[in-house]
Amino acid sequence: MIAALERLRPVRRTRTTNARRRESLTALGMATPAVVLLIVFLVVPVALAFALAFTDARLISPTPARFVGLRNFTLLFQDPVFYKSLRNTAYFAAVVVPLQAGLALVLALLVNAKVRGVNFFRTVYFLPVVTSMVVVSLLWTFLYRQDGLVNHVISALTLGHVHGPDWLGDPATAMPAIILMSVWQGVGFHMIIWLAGLQTIPAELYEAADLDGATRWDRFRHVTWPGLRATRTFVLVTITIAAFSLFTQIRVMTQGGPLDSTTTVVYQAVHTGYDQQQTAYAAAISLVFFVLVLSVSLVQRFLTREKD
Repeated sequence: MIAALERLRPVRRTRTTNARRRESLTALGMATPAVVLLIVFLVVPVALAFALAFTDARLISPTPARFVGLRNFTLLFQDPVFYKSLRNTAYFAAVVVPLQAGLALVLALLVNAKVRGVNFFRTVYFLPVVTSMVVVSLLWTFLYRQDGLVNHVISALTLGHVHGPDWLGDPATAMPAIILMSVWQGVGFHMIIWLAGLQTIPAELYEAADLDGATRWDRFRHVTWPGLRATRTFVLVTITIAAFSLFTQIRVMTQGGPLDSTTTVVYQAVHTGYDQQQTAYAAAISLVFFVLVLSVSLVQRFLTREKD
């Protein structure tokens, strides 16, 4: 009997090894399409941008690209438009991140209540998210016109005593107008993320808080907010990255104007690379932008990390 078991052990080991090899091959086959897409659309473009940033390449040029060292970066850090685009991007992110995250959390708390008709409000709040940003930008462009709906509403509410400005044509109001539209369009997505986090908090914690006589604010402070730690980090990081990547609204609504008051880093890179055909200079802008976003994300992740 023992001899028979000893003879079966190599057979079992071989079968186990073959099964593991088949599982590995299956996993590799399933991961291959995603890996190929990542290489083609992420790794290769980043490598090309890094290489082009040190050349004088143009989008259409009869002469081949030449290595110019750090000249593009030297010109970039002497460009006043670049610094203005940095300020505009930082301004947009500094306002949108807390405003959109806070408003989304408030909406999530409202639609998390077990009342009749709550699914209707969830759908209404989420509708702008599934609408194309280009369509939303075009719609709000008409709303913001001098004779648009926004100014008509202001005039009606003030009985004609106040007339709204040219929202997108005034440097003082162009960026705030885009901020308002962007928050309205994106708040529904992060409301869903907050809502998913809220529904993972055990109901027993709220029952225990009620037994202790906790108020609504105490429930939120000691139960809800700590329970949203992971969700909070995800929401803040995703909103920050999206805010720094502001492009579509600018392209459709203002084209960076008036007087570069809405020019952002991404818009400047695209405008420089495609409209002005300065591919190498646009690559340098993209690399600097990548480093800035990565640094901000790492700092934000460090500040919102789970502390022991």
